[in-house]
Amino acid sequence: MNANTPAAPGPATGRLYGVGLGPGDPSLMTVRAVQVIAEADVIAYHSARHGRSIARSIAAGHLRPDHIEEALVYPVTTGTTGHPGGYRGAMEDFYTESAARLAAHLDAGRTVAVIAEGDPLFYGSYMHMHKRLADRYPTEVVPGVTSVSAAAARLGTPLVEGEEVLTILPGTLPEEELTARLASADSAVVMKLGRTFPTVRRAVERAGRLADARYVERATMSGERTGPLAGTDPESVPYFSVAVLPSRIDAVPAPAGRGEVVVVGTGPAGPLWLTPETRGELAAAEVLVGYTTYLDRVPVRPGQIRHGSDNKVESERAEFALDLARRGRRVAVVSGGDPGVFAMATAVLEVASRPPYDEVPVRVLPGVTAANAAAARAGAPLGHDYAVLSLSDRLKPWEVIAERLHAAAAADLVLALYNPGSRSRTWQVGKARELLLEHRAPDTPVVLGRDVGGPEESVRIVRLADLDPAQVDMRTILIVGSSQTVTVRRGDGEQIVWTPRRYPESSPPES
Repeated sequence: MNANTPAAPGPATGRLYGVGLGPGDPSLMTVRAVQVIAEADVIAYHSARHGRSIARSIAAGHLRPDHIEEALVYPVTTGTTGHPGGYRGAMEDFYTESAARLAAHLDAGRTVAVIAEGDPLFYGSYMHMHKRLADRYPTEVVPGVTSVSAAAARLGTPLVEGEEVLTILPGTLPEEELTARLASADSAVVMKLGRTFPTVRRAVERAGRLADARYVERATMSGERTGPLAGTDPESVPYFSVAVLPSRIDAVPAPAGRGEVVVVGTGPAGPLWLTPETRGELAAAEVLVGYTTYLDRVPVRPGQIRHGSDNKVESERAEFALDLARRGRRVAVVSGGDPGVFAMATAVLEVASRPPYDEVPVRVLPGVTAANAAAARAGAPLGHDYAVLSLSDRLKPWEVIAERLHAAAAADLVLALYNPGSRSRTWQVGKARELLLEHRAPDTPVVLGRDVGGPEESVRIVRLADLDPAQVDMRTILIVGSSQTVTVRRGDGEQIVWTPRRYPESSPPES
């Protein structure tokens, strides 16, 4: 055959469709889904070993006697298997075999519609066929109404509103992971319940969301059931059910009960530094109290009251928060960094230790503190023993600070120095440098971390002898190395600093 002669066209192949049927009610199938089923030569669907297919039952009214039906029967669902590759290996072989069966029809020119409840690419088995076949055959995916949307509709409550974020989770996640994600979620839906229900319920309760959690079973199907999650019998829960934590906006507020104060830290900067537990408490609080700069880091939520104040009224702020809690409010006191490190936890606990606030529940949640944040940016200067000191003499005499600097430096500890300077305190850094040079070599590395995690972040490493007080302010933290701290410039030009975990042993005395 001449090289310029066009090759004869190959045989025409069939077209593959992934068809979403919606949550169960046949009337919720889309017009396009009905069209595709009518045009298809082959209707494929997944089922368990008992042979009953929910997808087929939804589409039954649109199936014809001349449709070729391919029942793709799972070899295993929740049971055990003797497959050498275990559950995953058995399922991989099953999907490969199923794809080969569908490919034979497509190669023969037949149109194949794989029908699936809900949406075919949303936790659906069709996706396993799609991944194996879509690059070889013309393919179209027909979306369907998901069980998430159906559940919200049957509950008659918004899932998300405004700037809320919806989190969708499989109930098969470990309990700790579920708890963490639910604690930080605005609203959430947990799918795949059944045998996972006891774990999911515990996670919802641990996340503090059980009171508003709802349960939906077989939404839009025969046998539909809805109700509070807390009152649902675990033995009665099928796989096709979901737990819903709906939108908190416009939710009916709980009557004032026994209030509490939770002291939380926002980390050194914005949302990336928040723990899931802190996110959850910030979302659940009725009232936020804090220094205005730190409150501005917390997203505004409709219905939540915010009380911002100046940075120098810690005791007044603590008393205000405790008084609100004493009257039944759930209050979050917002602090920067870690609330227990030169921050608001001490102020709250001090006031909470005396009447009339000594019976108000108080909890403190940890946060990322500035020393850890700056150390991570520079490398690992806190890799061995270290001491944390504040250079502010607003709450303690400079003589105490100097004595502690001498003691820590003499012990060859790495030092993390908070509150090194401000507009009204300009000499402390220079004096601290002088004291430290009595114990440290001039080339001891010093990390200057400013606005770590923020838009003006700057992390530099200088020699102790070259530490310039003019380059230090209240947004800066200093980390001063020990005699063992190492600074290296790597091949990519990055300068890093770390303190070895192993300390050299002292030389034995001469005999």
